[in-house]
Amino acid sequence: MAQDSERLIEPDDIDLIELIKGLWQQKMLIMVTTTVIFLAALAYALLARPVYEAKVFVQPPTQNDIAHLNYGRGPDTGLDTLTVKDIYDVYVKHLQSESLRRSFFQTVYLPTLTEQQRNGSQDLLYRNFNKLLVVAVAAKDTPTRFAITANVYSPQQAAEWVTNYAQLAGDRAKQEVLKNIKSDATVKANNLEQQIATARESSRERREDEIVQLKEALQVAKSIGLEKPPIISGNLSTEVSAGMEGSLTYMRGSKALEAEIENLQKRQSDDPFIQNLRQQQAALTFYRNLSVDPALVAVYRQDGVVEQPDKPVKPKKLLIVLLGLVAGVVVGVVLALMRHLYRQVLMPKRSLLIGI
Repeated sequence: MAQDSERLIEPDDIDLIELIKGLWQQKMLIMVTTTVIFLAALAYALLARPVYEAKVFVQPPTQNDIAHLNYGRGPDTGLDTLTVKDIYDVYVKHLQSESLRRSFFQTVYLPTLTEQQRNGSQDLLYRNFNKLLVVAVAAKDTPTRFAITANVYSPQQAAEWVTNYAQLAGDRAKQEVLKNIKSDATVKANNLEQQIATARESSRERREDEIVQLKEALQVAKSIGLEKPPIISGNLSTEVSAGMEGSLTYMRGSKALEAEIENLQKRQSDDPFIQNLRQQQAALTFYRNLSVDPALVAVYRQDGVVEQPDKPVKPKKLLIVLLGLVAGVVVGVVLALMRHLYRQVLMPKRSLLIGI
């Protein structure tokens, strides 16, 4: 009898035909299990809320988009010309910034939730939000082209999210660029103002020095009784007239020197005598009043039009139903196999042990 029991539990005795017969006997279990799992998958596919995906692509602006930002800039001005890369780098920085995501999370995402959902864990909500809105490089071969993707339950909301997010990043980048340009213009204007003030002070000091020199020359002219310049004919006249400076200034005569001194003392402004002063004043006015219209500037370009999605990306109903059917068959077969083995192997062994 012990030999019979050992034969019942020998693996070699469980052949394929016997196994198939055992599974056929459990066909109702397989069918019921398959039906239950299949119906569960079908119910999920039919009842799950559809998820819609909207995507927008952004890329660098054109040179024409940033042309107005370079007014008053260039090699001759001391202000470097801004390039497309300079401007787009600022936009990408804001596009990928945590502050923008947090702001969008607070002002756009949270209002779409119920009050009960908003009162939940903020960290968990933020992680869920990061899964719904993704910013990434569109392709490895185009590192400057970014894709903003939103996966939400409303097709209209999906399109609005990606569009608004790109615009918010653009607005922030534009504000920073314009602020930097205004700061550069202010520094440039302050430098010009300082240069003008220095030139005026230097001109005033030169005028005072010239008055002192003319007064000394006047004393020399009076001491020798020279009221008028001497009359010299021929080529020597030109040479002497040209040399009436410095120690020979007295040769202009006391009357001319007195008139020149009086004129210098009465002069109210040295501006007409300062070289390039008017150009500096014009530049000062330009930089002090420099203002760029934000509407004339673009810090990024949107590649294509964002269309409202009309077909959900989730759930994939056909795939879910097929997977449910396959999973039902597999689970049913496994359960039937386990039940068959239990009946053919474990139960006889148990009965034998009880008999002993």
